[in-house]
Amino acid sequence: MKVLVIEDEAAIAARIVQALAAAGFVPEQAQDGEDALFRAIEEEFAAIVLDLGLPLLDGLSLLRRMRAAGRTTPVLIVSARASWSERVEGIDAGADDYLGKPFRVEELVARVRALVRRAHGHAHAVLTVRGIELDTRARTVAVDGVPVALTAAEYRLLHLLMQNAGRVLSRQELADQLYAEHEERESNTLEVLVGRLRRKVGEDAIRTRRGQGYLIVADEAGG
Repeated sequence: MKVLVIEDEAAIAARIVQALAAAGFVPEQAQDGEDALFRAIEEEFAAIVLDLGLPLLDGLSLLRRMRAAGRTTPVLIVSARASWSERVEGIDAGADDYLGKPFRVEELVARVRALVRRAHGHAHAVLTVRGIELDTRARTVAVDGVPVALTAAEYRLLHLLMQNAGRVLSRQELADQLYAEHEERESNTLEVLVGRLRRKVGEDAIRTRRGQGYLIVADEAGG
């Protein structure tokens, strides 16, 4: 799932991007407020990590304009401005969470995971659907209790489908969340990935809706 990292300090941005990528996300960067606002409104992201001290447009103004445009993407503010009044201002502007600098990247990743879970209505870090168990903290997968080894791309696809269990995800929506903006890929890359994942978690686990996309059918244990 794609996460937009809006941070103009290159060293901090690099740490965040590296940690999110290691956790299975697809991080993308924006270094100024105007570019970030355009992308936050026009593109789909699972979450946004937002610094406040940005060139061209400050973070709070960006956040207010994004919310005014109707975008509900979960936002984690990461800022050296961490007094209680500044935290309140950030939450009131539309942030979902607030993390003061300096911070541990492990905590940032955990907070991003929690925001994504809550946005999809999940209370727990472990997702279970139709015998498939995916632990978002350990990044492990088991089918009927048997561990299954997945590649990074297979894990991202399964995580995305399980987060949205019961909903058809179009090929375009999946591609937008699974691959970085400028990443080159063959036209049948997604179909090949789905085929590989089916062989590992069960041929019937992932349904195809012709002309629409793919889904995992939810069950009572999902969530």
